[in-house]
Amino acid sequence: MSFTNDEGEQETDDLTYNRQDFWATTSNKQLNFAQHIRTMLKTTGRAAVVVPDNVLFEGGAGETIRQKLLENTDLHTILRLPTGIFYANGVKANVIFFDNHEASKTAWTKEVWYYDYRTNIHHTLKKKTMRFDDLADFLKCYNPENRHKRKPTWDADKNPEGRWRKFSYDELVARDKTSLDVFWLKDKSLTDLDNLPEPDELAEEIIENLEAGLNSFREVLAGLAKTG
Repeated sequence: MSFTNDEGEQETDDLTYNRQDFWATTSNKQLNFAQHIRTMLKTTGRAAVVVPDNVLFEGGAGETIRQKLLENTDLHTILRLPTGIFYANGVKANVIFFDNHEASKTAWTKEVWYYDYRTNIHHTLKKKTMRFDDLADFLKCYNPENRHKRKPTWDADKNPEGRWRKFSYDELVARDKTSLDVFWLKDKSLTDLDNLPEPDELAEEIIENLEAGLNSFREVLAGLAKTG
């Protein structure tokens, strides 16, 4: 299970949960959190869970859990978010949307729709925070009135910069470790200097990343102190 303190920071104690209603045993708190949410749902329950990137690509228990999510739930949508929105600075987050179902011999997930609100998107935690209006296009694409009648904005020829596209179940399970860490847009900042954020935004982002690195070093040091 994912633990947070009163400031919303992630705890770092290595706890392994061995629950019979979990698909896999792991000390990864975010993987356990996703499993825990699924066990809480009724067979008609729906969930939207915020997870860091490692939940989408980590091997071992992560691969097992992703396979089970695709098979036993309808994992229909993944929203990729910019750095530092829900977790610590420097940590990239996603929202996974899935509907629970009763047991079935065939996988419930037929296709997963992705919305990339990360590539070439620049937000900071202080001066340029993400607001509800920033997700207006995602909500339109999500089509909550009838999500089974969605239309992609991405097209290989007509709109390669489209942020909304789908991948079939077969395409995803064929990926190494059943990775759901899928992206297709090019980072323009790597090739076009004119598309870089404003200098103050870059400076703030650099500071946030440095602070995230320092926090990671502190966690490593704390772990070494416990084992020393």
